[in-house]
Amino acid sequence: MSGRWSPSRIVVLAVLIALTTVLTLVPKLPIPGTQGYVSLADVGVYFAAFTFGPIFGAVAGGVGTALADTLGGFAMFAPASLLIHGLQGWVSGRLGYRRSRRAQVTGYLVSSAIMFGGYFLAEVVVYSYGIGAALTELPYNVVQALLGGLIALPLAAAIRRAWPPIDALGQPRTWEER
Repeated sequence: MSGRWSPSRIVVLAVLIALTTVLTLVPKLPIPGTQGYVSLADVGVYFAAFTFGPIFGAVAGGVGTALADTLGGFAMFAPASLLIHGLQGWVSGRLGYRRSRRAQVTGYLVSSAIMFGGYFLAEVVVYSYGIGAALTELPYNVVQALLGGLIALPLAAAIRRAWPPIDALGQPRTWEER
């Protein structure tokens, strides 16, 4: 276990969770007429996934946004955020980590669609918002994903170029993590 999850990997993951939590909590714009808001959560999700891989993307995205929901007074959304942003982080990392720019964009687009669909379903089925209210929030989710991609994709590429040893922190040590 210690070979796979060294103290430095655990610290990096904890920092990414904290970063995603802060990016979700601090700069948020309320969506008129709903309980939702636009945040920079997707910056944390995509940055973790494209810089460190699918496991880091899933955990930082899911736990970071669920923690932000809980701390920010939206605890009822925490389970949905955990699942939706966790899956978003895993898919984007799985498709784009250590791959071409085209693969990263594909990972970004596929995982953004997962986030749109996941929140739409959660709002209609779980929270009984109704289709109209869920459709009202959809453009805001698109804005959030766009901001996330526009900031995180170049940031992840710049950091990976500036400090190549960062790869060692995100790479799986055994076949079990792949």
